[in-house]
Amino acid sequence: MPVSKNRWISLGSEYVDDPAPAVVDDPSALHPTGPTKPQLSVPQPEHVDRLPRRNVPDGSADYWWLGVHGGAGESSLARLDKQTKAAGHHWPMNPAGSTIVLVARSNMHGLRAAQRAATEWASGSLPEVTVAGLVLSADAPGRMPKEIREFARVVGGGVPHLWHIPWIEEWRLGHEIPYELLPKDVRTVLDQVRSATKNTAGSPAK
Repeated sequence: MPVSKNRWISLGSEYVDDPAPAVVDDPSALHPTGPTKPQLSVPQPEHVDRLPRRNVPDGSADYWWLGVHGGAGESSLARLDKQTKAAGHHWPMNPAGSTIVLVARSNMHGLRAAQRAATEWASGSLPEVTVAGLVLSADAPGRMPKEIREFARVVGGGVPHLWHIPWIEEWRLGHEIPYELLPKDVRTVLDQVRSATKNTAGSPAK
């Protein structure tokens, strides 16, 4: 399998100073920037570093938002599309297969949790799960510190796609925002996510 320029080999030890993928307006032009399948050479994390699992009905969601830690923002994202669901911080398991998007806050705690989840998927221990990518929701207004940006690229290099959603003050106050009133860049990210969930291959490497 080709090695993407910005993926990490040992899931966290190497970082290539490569700019984050640009957001494109046409979701059909979206190309993976990281591995699209698990790699059998990646060891499964220790039990304490794994997310719990739960069975879900077939067809219960087009895809799932999996918050990898408390307060990641999975519920806010799920409310924007009634065809999707929040996974409740559990891997949604279904024999027919489940497509998920990891969700984390853009701080060190959130990134480390996302890295653990990406490692668990990459180990091939979740054969029923397709990971389409990782959404990082801003944990504060303004530009992310350089250390956070660099680590986000490392973590994002281990999944097919990495997206950033900026700080939205209304969500902090508990207000819901209709899709059509979201900033254009956020709507573009959501459109890209939906496109990626349809196109990402997630079966284990042979």
